[in-house]
Amino acid sequence: MTPAEETAIAILGWLANEPELLGRFLALTGTDPTSLRNAVNDPGFLAGIVDFLMGHEPTLLAFCEATCTPPEDVVRAHAMLSGPDNPGDF
Repeated sequence: MTPAEETAIAILGWLANEPELLGRFLALTGTDPTSLRNAVNDPGFLAGIVDFLMGHEPTLLAFCEATCTPPEDVVRAHAMLSGPDNPGDF
């Protein structure tokens, strides 16, 4: 597993403890809780997890504070998982 994938999984783990945010993420992605286990094997889904966090700075900072993750690690994971064709909004 790459560091970017590990960051995405850490974000998902954090979201699992934030019911309101997890519900919003699932609604936006059209994923249901029972299909999460299989979805984490999809690189596009992992990119979506990081993109979700990157799309809202207060949520990004809350994740970083709660998990002691430097924001730069999330930015790096976003760049790696989104690829050169989809650099996202940094």
